[in-house]
Amino acid sequence: MKRELIAGAAGGALATVAMSAVMLAGQRAGLMADQPPKRVVRAMLPGHRHRPKSGEGVLGVMAHFGFGMASGALFGLVTRGGPVRVSVAQAYGLAIWAASYAGWVPWMGVLPPIHRDSVGRQAVMAFGHIVYGTTLAMALNRAARND
Repeated sequence: MKRELIAGAAGGALATVAMSAVMLAGQRAGLMADQPPKRVVRAMLPGHRHRPKSGEGVLGVMAHFGFGMASGALFGLVTRGGPVRVSVAQAYGLAIWAASYAGWVPWMGVLPPIHRDSVGRQAVMAFGHIVYGTTLAMALNRAARND
């Protein structure tokens, strides 16, 4: 169990790097104004939930990696450390996207739900979560081969 958690967390960290690259590219392409993890942190820090706050960028990165690693650890545990089908991990990534952006993120008032949000941001975020799942599967499969 410990091995699966560690492999999943490490895979989740790597997958978060890949997903973050997609998110930054989407922002630079003008498909979204800023990064959702920063918005989540902004809403959680004291003060007005929509005004920028000191340190929110760094805290957003830390929160994104923490969430990505925890999600990877859970997936590693459920899949017993791999090997896993890439399509299963991609579905897992999309399930995280749907649960977040149709669930707790709008509930917190951070962003509108998927059906009312900008098409650009949701395309970037959905694709980013597919990349997350793909990278997570590749990392777990590699770890399973090396055991």
